[in-house]
Amino acid sequence: MPVTAPVDPAAAARPLSADLTDGLAELARSAEEADRTGEPDHAAVAVLRRTGLLGLAVPRRFGGAGADAVELNRRVAQVAEVNASAAIMLFQHYAVTSRIVEQGTESQHGELLAKLASGEWLAASAWSETGAGANKKNLSTRARRLPDGDWLLDGAKSFTTSAGIADVYLVLAQTGDPEDPATADTGYGAAGQTFYLVRAGNPGIRPDTSLRLTGMRGSATGFVSLHDCRVPDTDRLGPVGAAASIIARVRESGATLGAVAVGLAQAALDAASDQAARRGLLAQQSVRHRLVDLATRVEAARAVVERAGRRDAPDPGMATLHSKLFASVCAEEVCAEAARMLGSAGFIETHPVNRHGRDARAVALMGPTNDLCRELVSMSWNS
Repeated sequence: MPVTAPVDPAAAARPLSADLTDGLAELARSAEEADRTGEPDHAAVAVLRRTGLLGLAVPRRFGGAGADAVELNRRVAQVAEVNASAAIMLFQHYAVTSRIVEQGTESQHGELLAKLASGEWLAASAWSETGAGANKKNLSTRARRLPDGDWLLDGAKSFTTSAGIADVYLVLAQTGDPEDPATADTGYGAAGQTFYLVRAGNPGIRPDTSLRLTGMRGSATGFVSLHDCRVPDTDRLGPVGAAASIIARVRESGATLGAVAVGLAQAALDAASDQAARRGLLAQQSVRHRLVDLATRVEAARAVVERAGRRDAPDPGMATLHSKLFASVCAEEVCAEAARMLGSAGFIETHPVNRHGRDARAVALMGPTNDLCRELVSMSWNS
């Protein structure tokens, strides 16, 4: 007995593959298998490539759908309801694609965007690393310019989603002085950092998916090492040393990880309502009211994510941070309450509600982490 919001006809009219419904069913099946094995969900990636979902963030002139942040968030939430690992991979693909659209050269647009739109290429971001903190300061990954203009990257990235599956990685590296006083502190990233697009076929990049996760187990989240990784200057994204300003503008896009949390919260709510219906508990007012309370919280999370996507708040960047924080906290709480409502059924390891709860916890730890969201919002009060 799903508790769902009405579908927006305008969103439904976007040019996606006609077998998207079948694709969602495939994603649901592969989510169970990937959660059991902890292996990268290759079946989910195949569905993303086939259905046209990967092309939504690419402008129409390059073969994409030209979707705005509202639709991107809705599609991510739709996928997250059945397969949160696939939703995270999809969200990261959109994030990198959008940075290429915003910051890429004409040559990069012509070469890369069609591949990203068609599903030929899956993109991933490689920003995080051990010791750099959630705010991506103190990077150990370095990029050194060679006499011929190319760059040599060395370092290691951690918690990279789609590691070993992606066809191109957006790598964040230190190229200058991180203590440059001329650069304002954005709270995320540091001075002297630069972005590079590193192809998966580059012999200097090596993924490692041996990391065993509690949640998002099919997302191929792992390590990526760079050793003598030679990258042409034509694959640098944006100005040298300006990555922090690019990162600061990311939240202005309105695309938010809160969308993943909304999908998870909806899935947990549906599990609780289905169980109540099967056991004949909907005749009890207390059960119905508990479900209403959960449904209200899911709708509140959906609303703040929608507002972030519309970018019509007085400060769209702050609205995006609030949406990630509120929706991810909501998802954890809804998953926990849904598990309690399931009774002994929720105590079975293989019940989907337990996967939803572990996946929801993972969203809270993804960048910007919830604590960093709080810090970035609070910094505005000190200015």
